[in-house]
Amino acid sequence: MSHSVEGQLSSGVEAPNTTSETTPSERKSLNERGDKVRAILKARLGEDIYSSWFNALEFDSFDGRLVVATVPVKFLKSWIQSHYADDLLECCAAEFEGAERIDIVVRQPGMSKAAGQAAAQPSPMPAADAGDQRRPAPRPGPALLGRTHASGFEGSPLDPRYTFDSFVVGPANRMAHAAATQVAETVLADDRSFNPLYLHANVGLGKTHLQHAIAWEVKRQSKAQVLYLTAERFRYQFVEAIKSQDALAFKDKFRAIDMLLIDDLEFMRGEKTEQEFEHIVNSLLDGGKQVVVASARPPTQLEGLNDRMRSRLQRGLVTEISSLDPSLRLKILEKRAQEKQASDPSFEIPNAVVELLADKLTESGRELEGAINRLYLTWQLMHAPVTLDIAETIIRDLVQGIEPRRIKIEDILRIVSRHYAVSKQDILSQRRHRSVVRPRQIGMYLAKHLTSRSLPEIGRRFGDRDHTTVLHAIRKIDKEVGENPRLKEEIEELKRQLNR
Repeated sequence: MSHSVEGQLSSGVEAPNTTSETTPSERKSLNERGDKVRAILKARLGEDIYSSWFNALEFDSFDGRLVVATVPVKFLKSWIQSHYADDLLECCAAEFEGAERIDIVVRQPGMSKAAGQAAAQPSPMPAADAGDQRRPAPRPGPALLGRTHASGFEGSPLDPRYTFDSFVVGPANRMAHAAATQVAETVLADDRSFNPLYLHANVGLGKTHLQHAIAWEVKRQSKAQVLYLTAERFRYQFVEAIKSQDALAFKDKFRAIDMLLIDDLEFMRGEKTEQEFEHIVNSLLDGGKQVVVASARPPTQLEGLNDRMRSRLQRGLVTEISSLDPSLRLKILEKRAQEKQASDPSFEIPNAVVELLADKLTESGRELEGAINRLYLTWQLMHAPVTLDIAETIIRDLVQGIEPRRIKIEDILRIVSRHYAVSKQDILSQRRHRSVVRPRQIGMYLAKHLTSRSLPEIGRRFGDRDHTTVLHAIRKIDKEVGENPRLKEEIEELKRQLNR
């Protein structure tokens, strides 16, 4: 299974201890290397982006593997993690030899260094694809916990903001929303219409929101045992069970579950993991338990699943969340603005600004929410009304058409590996399996059409391949794009992701 760089930020997987004190000489070295990283970031991302998101970034410690950086507010932490994870890790790796992960911590006024380092221990958040943004761990309420638990099994974090009340319904997601609400209401019923329920959509269109909403609603209205897991966390828990020779106990933990929700199924990689997942899902369905699955692709396009499992997942309801139409984008923006105003009534966004965002930001609901968050943060810092000029300036790297984005081969490798759930290392390797060759050829095709790199340079960047190999890949994909509308649509989607 592939591991994106985003998964290395606050992934919570075997984080080393960072509580040791830093000597004056180590602090001096840390500051010097931090200054160099900031200079690299500024050169790489440009003055505007650096000033908006990295001016307040400070480096707190480095233990040989984990770099701990701090920022003053949660929003900066979330935004950097979800939008600039690759850039930050690569720039740090250039100066911090051996750096494998980065943890970003929110600085507290007067917080001691030891406390800051203790807080830097990554929380067990799931790993995500470059465009799949995860929220900070929720605060538990009196009756609702931030995670699902079943038979001592701890699930992935649930965001308290991801509820049915906060989900904005439109033509693109109406069927998925209706199915999700019915599943939540009938989890303990004898007759379930949609089992399994399979939600699929591109990144940021609401499938994770609906899964969280189902979990919260089930926990609110019943005593049903519900467990929400990302595919990454499922795999991690299974691998740990194998290492400890406790695989049978791992399987037994699922017997008491009334509902299992699995997110990001496309990342369920590894032959043994896929087999175990199949056994558990079959056991739950045969026992009349509810299963809800979310993925970026429909069952028929998941190469890791065998035909029997694909068929089983299609027996209930498979529903797609489509791209957001202009009216739905407008409703989402208005809803997110109202949520900000609920906590701060003096915050206002003119209708003209909302309409601009709805017109220009066409990719996902997370992109829309990110724009509102950025406007709110800027408004807090500037103490000035939000205008069209300010809106265009602070979301310049989000809004298509205001300023073209220079695409790098590294961007293409990241997006392609994430989209096809294949690691960057596999794409650059000599592996000849179709699941690797296809993304590699599409990556070369995109590099030719979206960058100014020569064929020999593209070949070098794709694992030191000959330029004739690159030319063959470009001609092959060019020919297929003209014959296969589905592939053409897929290529256009990748281009949209790269131009964001």
